[in-house]
Amino acid sequence: MPNVFLLFVTAVILMTTACTEPPAPVEKTVQPHLVEIISAKSQTLTIQRERNGTLKALREIEIYNQEEGQIISLPYYENDQVKKGDIVAKLDDRLLKAQLERSQALRSKATQDLERFKNLGAKGLTPKTEITRVETELAVAQADVNELLTRLDYTVIRAPISGIVSERLSEQGNIAQRYTHLLTVSDQSSLITEVPVSELLINKLHVGDKPELSIDALGVIEPSLYGTITRIYPNLDPFTRIGTVEITLKPVPEGTRPGQLVRVTLKTEQAKRLLVPFTSLRRSIEGDYVFTIDKAQKAQITPVLTGLNVNDQIEILSGLNEGAAVVVRGYTNLNAGKAVTVVNIPTHDQQTPNE
Repeated sequence: MPNVFLLFVTAVILMTTACTEPPAPVEKTVQPHLVEIISAKSQTLTIQRERNGTLKALREIEIYNQEEGQIISLPYYENDQVKKGDIVAKLDDRLLKAQLERSQALRSKATQDLERFKNLGAKGLTPKTEITRVETELAVAQADVNELLTRLDYTVIRAPISGIVSERLSEQGNIAQRYTHLLTVSDQSSLITEVPVSELLINKLHVGDKPELSIDALGVIEPSLYGTITRIYPNLDPFTRIGTVEITLKPVPEGTRPGQLVRVTLKTEQAKRLLVPFTSLRRSIEGDYVFTIDKAQKAQITPVLTGLNVNDQIEILSGLNEGAAVVVRGYTNLNAGKAVTVVNIPTHDQQTPNE
């Protein structure tokens, strides 16, 4: 009986020991990091951008009076044609003419007095100081005459340029204080517009380039309109990095007016540009970069300097060689030196996958 009990106890201990043994370790399967890539390639193309602007006259002169007085003539109205030199306004000049007559009389008297004193001085009958005084009176009288002649000329206001009257701001019979804005004359033989252009594009444009123009108010017209770049402003806004380009439209199509909206299509010269999908571009506090895959099938961080956007691609100015394998999908948890598995074989004509 004791032997049976001993055997029973031994069996229980063996069963308990077998149940408490730890399970054999399970080997973990490492999942490969899957990525899709494209081959960076250069393309010969023209960059095209559309910018909106407002048409304005080539020259627009605001006409002010320099002499005050009543307006006795203001013959032109809005949209009237004027030629350079035409009289566009006249002021009452009667008071100035009376002052001129007085000054001319004083000048005449001073001239006669000077001649008489010089004759007496030649005979030693008058001191030189008297002759000097009369000479001064004559000079002052002549200066007064010159001043009044100038002021009289200011009462007749002429058009400084040929064009049309775009504003008439007073009426005949009004009293015009000095420096009152009376009229505006606009030269609309050619129109200009100024459009904002980024620093990346402005250096690729040149004076003399002929961008295509579209004016909404005119609808579709044939043949297409083309302007001429006549000025590229030298300075950029330091905050937005935007510059200004002036485009001239000449001749002006019928129905075109200052103030209309114009759409300008700017095109650069054809050039070879290295492009990658915009979705492949990554950004950090240190700058832009892309993930590339080296020959050992490991990911690398490649810093790049970017240029212009071209549809869904972006120009790479430096940092990336043509033919480099650029990751376009599979960025999550990707870092430098990580082994990857490429799931596609890029070709030269492969389309950019969507991220």
